[in-house]
Amino acid sequence: MNLNEPRDLASLIEAFLLASGKPQSLERLYELFEEAERPAPAVFKKALAALEKSCAGRAFELKEVASGYRLQIRETYAPWVGRLWEERPQRYSRALLETLALIAYRQPITRGEIEDVRGVAVNSNIVKTLMEREWIRIVGYREVPGRPAMFATTKAFLDHFNLRSLDELPPLAELREMEPQVLADDPDEAPVPAHLQALADASLADEAQEGEPKEQTSFRSLLVELDAMEEGLKTDFDDLRQANDAVEAPEDKI
Repeated sequence: MNLNEPRDLASLIEAFLLASGKPQSLERLYELFEEAERPAPAVFKKALAALEKSCAGRAFELKEVASGYRLQIRETYAPWVGRLWEERPQRYSRALLETLALIAYRQPITRGEIEDVRGVAVNSNIVKTLMEREWIRIVGYREVPGRPAMFATTKAFLDHFNLRSLDELPPLAELREMEPQVLADDPDEAPVPAHLQALADASLADEAQEGEPKEQTSFRSLLVELDAMEEGLKTDFDDLRQANDAVEAPEDKI
């Protein structure tokens, strides 16, 4: 095998990614080679481009996310792939999606600030679930009475939703262009529609299958469904990306 030949190197990178079952950074891929055999960075880039091109027309794709590169099932196949696993994970509620969206778009944000926007108390189980999923973390404490914790998203959040950085989050303004749908009788407990839940189910089940190509749910899809399930959620987020001088950006907050 000629490691300075992009096509040969592309096949080897494919093997690495299939075996790892999780995103691999370029730095980590470099470390897998002995110094004497390590290809030049330019060859690596050509090999990644060749691997991406070779995935065209196949059921999986090469995807770059916050933590690096991975091979994953294309989202098109998720509703069928999800049928491989009989046990279905807990569905996402409207309240959880609203909370996650507010943290993603207005981080760092405290629980009280989330409640001010939503107009209702944040269930402790929602915060617990998001932290257990490693989608959010505490990044500091607001310098106000009680010093409430401030929440922000993590690299795991970006990886799960196929994002390289927060700059790739879809603009919320686009959601208002979607045609509104009929609300559920109990919107706070309204389940995510079946086709979207199939995407989430497949991605959750994939996490337990080491070495398998993975598919991930689009954050845009979750936001579209959230928009169809709610009324009155704040969407005027002109101030969302303003820097907070009191908080240093954490390592895994992109």
